[in-house]
Amino acid sequence: APPPGWLDDVHGYQVPKGGESFDVARDALLKFVESKWRYSSKPARNLTFKELKPVTVYRYRLETYTETRTSAWQFESYNGQVVDGPQFGMSPPPWDIPVTLPARYTDKVEKVRVPHSSFVKPCHKCNGCGRTRCGNCHGRGQVRCVLVLNYYSRAAKTNRLRCTFCHGHGRSRDKCSSCHGQGYKTCSLCHGSQSLLHFIQLTVTWKNDITDFIPDRQPDFPDKKFEKVTGDPFFVDESVLVNTKHTSPFIQEFTSGVGGRGHTFDPTVGRENKQNISREQLLKGKQKAPALV
Repeated sequence: APPPGWLDDVHGYQVPKGGESFDVARDALLKFVESKWRYSSKPARNLTFKELKPVTVYRYRLETYTETRTSAWQFESYNGQVVDGPQFGMSPPPWDIPVTLPARYTDKVEKVRVPHSSFVKPCHKCNGCGRTRCGNCHGRGQVRCVLVLNYYSRAAKTNRLRCTFCHGHGRSRDKCSSCHGQGYKTCSLCHGSQSLLHFIQLTVTWKNDITDFIPDRQPDFPDKKFEKVTGDPFFVDESVLVNTKHTSPFIQEFTSGVGGRGHTFDPTVGRENKQNISREQLLKGKQKAPALV
């Protein structure tokens, strides 16, 4: 807990008033027992409460909102659309391309075509023909006889008899079901247009990384329970660079000590790939006896 009088000057903070009643504590205990099929509810019903002690719990949450931009070559079938090529100017750098910003601290991925980066080339799969050889019949239009590798076919060949299914040709008279007897199929890349439109695609990723720290937490209280508690935020700081749990003066006031090595963050590292903005907030939540919320 913070030192006495430390929170008097914090705007919006209210001192907790009283605790929960015995009936509320008993109902919480009964709900917990019902979730465990091996537990008996009789001790919970007959339990006599002598005292309930509310415990104030503080949670430090650090949200780091990053914007990452990556670019890669992409292509699509060319069907006569406008080609924004280098003749209209030079392509701007990734961080100079305007994009619509989403709501802050929400994850989103947006793909944008880089201006003046498009050009048209013949399809590299069909070599500009618009079609490729069928892989099922290998361009013949007919499939192999189903009896060629059959026992009866080998016996017929030994006895110098002609196969009654393919009449000795080795291929059935049925057309290939994949290409309908044409021997060729429409190219799957250019879709028959014979050309591809190449361009640079910019992928912008906004991601919010959340780190929670609970100083002096109760060892028997699971961390997942804190995710369901909203609490009362009484300190929020938002900037390009904020304190971590190892450097925050608030954490030093709320806890007896923070173990582990300290870490520093330099926002200038990787600035060509990422832009960062962070938000830290301190929430005050009440742990209800008997710690079953």
